[in-house]
Amino acid sequence: MDNNYPKILLVEDEKGLRIGTERLLTRKGHSVKSAENGTDGIKLGLAEDFDIALIDYKMPDVDGLQVLKEIKSKKPSTVCFIVTAYASYETAIEATRLGAFNYILKPFTPEELLHQIEKGFKQRKLLLEAEQLRIEREKNLLEIAHEKSRLNTIIESISSGVLLINREGKVVYFNKACLNKLHLEKLEIEDYILDKLPIQITELVNKIFNNHTVHKSYTTEVEIIPNGELIIDATCSPVPHPDGTFAGVVVVLKNITGLKKIEQLKSQFVSMVAHEMKTPLAAVLGYLDILVDPNMNVTQEKRTEYLNRSALRLKSSLDLVNDLLDISRMEMSTKKREIENIRINEIINNSLDVLELEINKKSLTIEKKYVENLPELKIDRDELTKIINNLISNAVKYNNVNGKITISLSIENNFIILIVEDTGIGINADDQAKLFQQFFRAKNKQTRAISGTGLGLSIAKKLIEANHGKISVESVYKQGTKFIVHFPFK
Repeated sequence: MDNNYPKILLVEDEKGLRIGTERLLTRKGHSVKSAENGTDGIKLGLAEDFDIALIDYKMPDVDGLQVLKEIKSKKPSTVCFIVTAYASYETAIEATRLGAFNYILKPFTPEELLHQIEKGFKQRKLLLEAEQLRIEREKNLLEIAHEKSRLNTIIESISSGVLLINREGKVVYFNKACLNKLHLEKLEIEDYILDKLPIQITELVNKIFNNHTVHKSYTTEVEIIPNGELIIDATCSPVPHPDGTFAGVVVVLKNITGLKKIEQLKSQFVSMVAHEMKTPLAAVLGYLDILVDPNMNVTQEKRTEYLNRSALRLKSSLDLVNDLLDISRMEMSTKKREIENIRINEIINNSLDVLELEINKKSLTIEKKYVENLPELKIDRDELTKIINNLISNAVKYNNVNGKITISLSIENNFIILIVEDTGIGINADDQAKLFQQFFRAKNKQTRAISGTGLGLSIAKKLIEANHGKISVESVYKQGTKFIVHFPFK
């Protein structure tokens, strides 16, 4: 390894991007080898030692996660980046689990790429130094304690907490991250630690002490701060002694609060989808039971009413499924877009017609403020319809009875500006920052009875940005909400 310039593996199936990236890195003095597909990338990555690997997520033969898995399994100290234009919670979790150091989002600038490589090279150096220190630690744990000053720079730079405990249950070494992960204010070398650790970790340490094992590690999850505010993953491993026994236990602590919150959001989403599907389907089944029961004297008028209600409920279930499919297609880039010239006011009028029943139920007033001679948008009709339907539907659902919806269209520079404003329940400041996240729904007593999956605004934002536009929100809690969308027309 050159201490100044890393050796880089580039796995990218897009020829132009591969050649351009290789040329950029070579000019900067880096040694670069490239592969045009995942299969060749795996072969090259296993055949040579690379400091850094830049791996495209989507390739025709083997995807980037499989390439990452193969390289990290044999070359764990190679710092790997996943390069993608489509990041999601699921891929982020899986890539992190497989050992990716970070994401690089396409399109990227040369400065962004070089900055990430610089960070990755620093991590590579730390990993190699840490590996060397681990080997030395296994030879003599006491020597590590005496060389704390040399270790401190390395271990303090690691985000995970590290705690070394000798056979007497006393602290031999710890880093600052250890205090944070355990939520401890103070710790000293040679402190007896077992009575200060969470009971789950103490049990694992004692298990290693009692079994006198030098091979097996144990892992547990611990909630340090209640209500999921801090959750850690603790791995306890024996430290071998030259005499064949063990010198103590090393405890590695990782903050997994973010991952657990993502898992919780996914669980909540699955539960929400199940509820959203169950309610209309149960209603349809009830109507059908009435219609097929020979003992029920159902008039033709009622029969038509039940069938119409069933159709509406089945449509709501179909809409939910379509939302989920839309997200999947956008993340996988499988949907074919048909760009055409469209007048946005026509799409707005169609949306208002579709939502007329809901608008009338709440006795809402609709005000339109359109400037004259609006240019046409070049956009996919289905995408624009989804965007408009979502914004107006939200303005209806979260509005108050006898409220008002104002829809404005204006021109500013090369943008058509759409504003959908309501006089509804509004959104508090904390929730506004999360509003466009997948699966997020504001939780308060006003929204509890309103159905939804937390997907609509996320889909709308993705579609707007896919058309080089942008969306923002302004809201005052209990007063109303305004969504502002900029659509480029040139």
